[in-house]
Amino acid sequence: MSQSQFAAAAQPTRSEQTVTVDDDETVQAMLDALDDADCRCILAATDGEALSASELSERCDLALSTTYRKLDLLTELDLLSERLRVRRSGKHASEYRRAVDDVTVSVAPDGIELRVTRSEREATTSLTA
Repeated sequence: MSQSQFAAAAQPTRSEQTVTVDDDETVQAMLDALDDADCRCILAATDGEALSASELSERCDLALSTTYRKLDLLTELDLLSERLRVRRSGKHASEYRRAVDDVTVSVAPDGIELRVTRSEREATTSLTA
């Protein structure tokens, strides 16, 4: 077993939390992100698997600069969670995992509401080669 590179691996446990989003700007930003094919590809790829920007770029066939823009948007909207992939070599990288299970759109008296079911994962970290 090589000891030159170790990565932190997580074995998540899941619990769910549902939040209501009714701020017009946030609702529109989320709907726009979910309507974007590149964002949907990233969300699908990160379901149950944490991936780096370069892995997502390759998997979704996107330019790396586009991938970073989409990751920033999805992370800002809390649709993705970001954590650090630790390597013994010192070349750490951010990795991303989908943070939501469901988004439900409802028409409320005051406008459109989104109910977002977030996956809360508590990672137990171990070192792997």
